Amino acid sequence: MTHPRQRNVSAARWNADDVAFGIDDLTRPQNQIFGVDAFSPAVQRQRLPKDVYKRLQRTLERGEALDVTLADAVASAMRDWALEKGASHYTHWFQPLTGSTAEKHDSFFGPTGDGGAIAEFSGKELIQGEPDASSFPSGGIRATFEARGYTAWDPTSPAFILTNPNGALLCIPTAFTSWTGEALDTKIPLLRSMDVLSRSAVRALRLLGDTDPQRVFTTIGAEQEYFLIDEQYYYERPDLQITGRTLFGAQPPKGHELDDHYFGSIPERVLAYMMDTERQLQRLGVPVKTRHNEVAPGQYELAPLFETSNVAADHQHLVMQVMEQTAPHYGLICLLHEKPFAGVNGSGKHNNWSMGTDLGGNLLDPGDTPHSNLVFLFYCSAVIKAVNKHQGLLRATAANVGQDHRLGANEAPPAIISIFLGSELEAVFEAIEAGEGDPSAPGSFLGMGTPVLPPLPRHGGDRNRTSPFAFTGNKFEFRALGSSQSLGLTNTVLNTITAEAIDELADELEKKIESGTELAAAVTEVTAETYTANKRIVFGGDGYADEWQEEAARRGLLNHRTTPDALPELVTPDAIALFEKYEVLSEREMEARFEVLVEQYGVKLNIEAETAAQMARTLILPAATAQIKRFDEAGLEAPTAEVRGLTEELYASILKLEELNRKEGELNDMNHILFQRDQVIPAMNEVRRVADRLEKVVADELWPLPLYSEMLFIK
Repeated sequence: MTHPRQRNVSAARWNADDVAFGIDDLTRPQNQIFGVDAFSPAVQRQRLPKDVYKRLQRTLERGEALDVTLADAVASAMRDWALEKGASHYTHWFQPLTGSTAEKHDSFFGPTGDGGAIAEFSGKELIQGEPDASSFPSGGIRATFEARGYTAWDPTSPAFILTNPNGALLCIPTAFTSWTGEALDTKIPLLRSMDVLSRSAVRALRLLGDTDPQRVFTTIGAEQEYFLIDEQYYYERPDLQITGRTLFGAQPPKGHELDDHYFGSIPERVLAYMMDTERQLQRLGVPVKTRHNEVAPGQYELAPLFETSNVAADHQHLVMQVMEQTAPHYGLICLLHEKPFAGVNGSGKHNNWSMGTDLGGNLLDPGDTPHSNLVFLFYCSAVIKAVNKHQGLLRATAANVGQDHRLGANEAPPAIISIFLGSELEAVFEAIEAGEGDPSAPGSFLGMGTPVLPPLPRHGGDRNRTSPFAFTGNKFEFRALGSSQSLGLTNTVLNTITAEAIDELADELEKKIESGTELAAAVTEVTAETYTANKRIVFGGDGYADEWQEEAARRGLLNHRTTPDALPELVTPDAIALFEKYEVLSEREMEARFEVLVEQYGVKLNIEAETAAQMARTLILPAATAQIKRFDEAGLEAPTAEVRGLTEELYASILKLEELNRKEGELNDMNHILFQRDQVIPAMNEVRRVADRLEKVVADELWPLPLYSEMLFIK
């Protein structure tokens, strides 16, 4: 048997020469790689006939229906560009309800009949594909014998090239729909919701006296947190391979108590991996901006700049894909589970969301004097109203089995949805509500205590890391989203509920203006009334405190602690009526998403429980019995009795877990997942509790699993 210390020495060794790509002079144009593997507007301008390019861009800018006569010209240019990049195949790249992406590759080349082949790619092939729709989760929209589904080109999201040592692939972002017309993906509802919000926001701008913008876009900047561990440890952990998280593992002597990892010097191998990942993402046109160590040991973050919502959602899937595929080249594994290690921080995906016009204006920018910025006050009030009214719906979009281990812990916001405005902005709204005079405080500066350092302008409000939904300058940050989750559903909901709130506020504003109230006074009145009716959702204190749980209950705020609590919010009569009213999702499409999410919860928990029981039986139990034999042969009565007692306790807990996990029930049934939450999870936790105690007393060389101290700290 290899001694664990020898294994650790092997894991800690890394040779940069194996994957180094050198250093380029970035002042030279040929070394500017951003977007070189994306069929971006810049590439389209070079490749398409001038009239075709102008018509295509005009269509996209105005959000109009695509003129299919453009498709052949675009397909021809896209094919030639892809062939020059070495792509022999293309795929319609889509986002089914699995939470990840899907692709089916087709060759450009077809036989000519004389023994040769020719590269062909028509507008018809660009616009529409036909994958099997019955093999993806659909929540009952598609039966297993009903296979037909369609992918439809999304021209607003640039096609891109994925490279491989043996070739390249043209990926065309597409939507995915059933033969009967229902959305089977996350993209179609997101695009619909963007159109809905744009119509509502532009209408309100007209009332506010701004007639120039023709379209309003929602934008996202998603911060991605993740863990890296040496791949040797990963492949020695069946739980990590199968479930994405450690089902066993005692707390090490050191976790992140010292906070010495956060923003610390990035280890050389990790930095090399980050640079490679960023290089690939930059080639794909993903505007990655920030990288750093996160709080937990072995945890890191990558953050991009803001992009239009559907492009940001596409790019987020690319970020996760490239991160996972690149890590093994450095002897690492990238973990995107929300809580891969108990006792240390989990990973989120902070969803920074804002609204902007086609002329570049940000509707959520308060300016220097937010009390006098009518546009900001109106739209910010709409967001407050939307989140208060649909807090349960927003919470449901951040629900999955991994999130139940993370939400409410020290690094994540609580399950109670609330809004943090910051002290200055909250004072503005309070003053407007009270009908007082100038509510804005004068700008102030942070003195640094030495004349060498310049004074820094102080932001209008401190950050609150315990808030699920925080205003952070010119955007709202939804911090509750999990690291493995798609951006699609959350932003579909956020766009739609905000559109509804904007419409309701616009109706009130219109009435006041028609009754003769001057515009500024009318906006102030609407703002005051909206804030008064919805201020219960605003909270600037410690979201982790027990007092907040009590206060939130007094305010009437929802507290959906677990996924089974939250998911029914997707199919309440109010939620269905909202999405049907705006034609973002039909009742059938909403129910389908609910069914899929319930089933995913049940299936994943079932897999975790079976994996835990099997590992405990076949790995931990034999190690414990071997330790009993050693102590017994050495004549050590007390240690033998201790380990024997724990071993018998472990065996009993395994039997109970196996019995509970065999209980009959449909994995997509709410009653069964409630049973899993209330019975199976506690049984899994009991198996883990005993196993983790055994880890502390069984000989190092006998213990079959890499330890937390190894996985988290050896880089």
